[in-house]
Amino acid sequence: MRYEGEVRLTLPARPEYIGLARVTAAGLASRLGFTYDQVEDLRLAVDEICHGLTGNSGRDGTIEVRFLLSPESLTVRGQGRFQAPGPVALSEMSEVILDALVDEHFLGDGAGGPHFELVKRLEPRAPAPASDPRGGLT
Repeated sequence: MRYEGEVRLTLPARPEYIGLARVTAAGLASRLGFTYDQVEDLRLAVDEICHGLTGNSGRDGTIEVRFLLSPESLTVRGQGRFQAPGPVALSEMSEVILDALVDEHFLGDGAGGPHFELVKRLEPRAPAPASDPRGGLT
């Protein structure tokens, strides 16, 4: 897949910093032409998956987040770099939420630490209604 751009963030692995990833996701999705609802879906998905890495009280270390932009989608990839290893997992409810919000999602453990991926595809917008030459909509 050809990406049109990439934005990277490195955040402390604390819940209070996840908002920076949410805001970045929303801003980038808006620039790509996602609808308001799509932007909100992606913003909530980033929050949900990052919370899966940090938990309620956070962890010692960082989360590296990469936003990969293409004309068709926005892919968000993240990697936890934690001082102490520990399992990461999504609750059953989080899985249901992510299924509803994004087209693809993954959270797993790897040799370099826990990592995730979210994919939100750009849905085509409905065409605007045609104008009536008399000034009204058809």
